[in-house]
Amino acid sequence: MKQRLWLAAVLLTTAACAVKIPPPRTAKEGAVSPQKAWANHLARFVDEKGRMDFRGMAKDPSDLEVFLAWVAKESPESAPRSFPTTEAKLAYYINAYNAIAMYDVIKSAFPENLDKVKVTFFYKNRFEVGGRYISLYELENKLVRPLGDPRVHVALNCMARGCPRLPREAFEAEKLEAQLEAQAKEFYNEKRNVESQAEKKTVLLSQILQFYTEDFLKKAPSLIAYVNLYREEKIPTDLKVEFIPYDWTLNTP
Repeated sequence: MKQRLWLAAVLLTTAACAVKIPPPRTAKEGAVSPQKAWANHLARFVDEKGRMDFRGMAKDPSDLEVFLAWVAKESPESAPRSFPTTEAKLAYYINAYNAIAMYDVIKSAFPENLDKVKVTFFYKNRFEVGGRYISLYELENKLVRPLGDPRVHVALNCMARGCPRLPREAFEAEKLEAQLEAQAKEFYNEKRNVESQAEKKTVLLSQILQFYTEDFLKKAPSLIAYVNLYREEKIPTDLKVEFIPYDWTLNTP
């Protein structure tokens, strides 16, 4: 209840003092497709561990700018015929969220800890998506989550160390099922996200499972049961669940 009251207060406050961050206008359109530009950007600035070189991005943002300039103009809402399937919508929104979060880091002057700038970063700063300005919070909660696939929570990346590993490739509609399955299996088999402590009759879970409990319980009777859908080593379902404090440190090398 306290969390909901806090969120309601934040939303009311930020609605009155929202900051519109315009999309890049310097990008040279037509030189490369937006999807290819985004793929190039990920390959260049994300390492094998999912860590990101934000200062390198800021020095050479051309590919990110091409992609964000496109996101600003076209979306499943503004051009529904271009995104005919749920997979096409999800791939678009996941890529858009991740790209906007990167741009948010740059525009926020590389905050060392996102928890300290959480209200501005997630709620106050607004970015153009398909012709309208929205926050990262709105993008996730009003456009992505309603599509009903809790695996998005291992694909969306707010650029903090507590997030799932960001792949060095773009999400694509044709490959999305395999990509989300791979992301889920990787995430729920990592000790940093799921740690069984049988001797204490406890399992430690990433706080992501606490943040979005209702989404996961639509697919399984308990959080442990949901995690076990992707675990190689299954966890006894009668263990007590505790949550690993989220690491909001900026995910840089």
